[in-house]
Amino acid sequence: MQSQVEEVIEVIRPAIQADGGDISLVGIDEDSGVVTVELHGACVGCPASTVTMKAGIERIMKDRVPWVTSVVQPGNDAELGSAVSG
Repeated sequence: MQSQVEEVIEVIRPAIQADGGDISLVGIDEDSGVVTVELHGACVGCPASTVTMKAGIERIMKDRVPWVTSVVQPGNDAELGSAVSG
């Protein structure tokens, strides 16, 4: 499973690097199908990074790796969850 995800990241990486950023795999939750990746460089703090994540990276990942259900960045879901529940 990890090798499939890493292959897709290698396909995506040149486009992200062309904009001055990069991407790395943080982890995979095989039970839920959630892949956690971290954006680096120019992608950090970029207003378009959320669109890049969902409309680009997640769409491509789900298309090429059928068991993937979502692609997230570290901390984003945890922050949202605590804001909703707290």
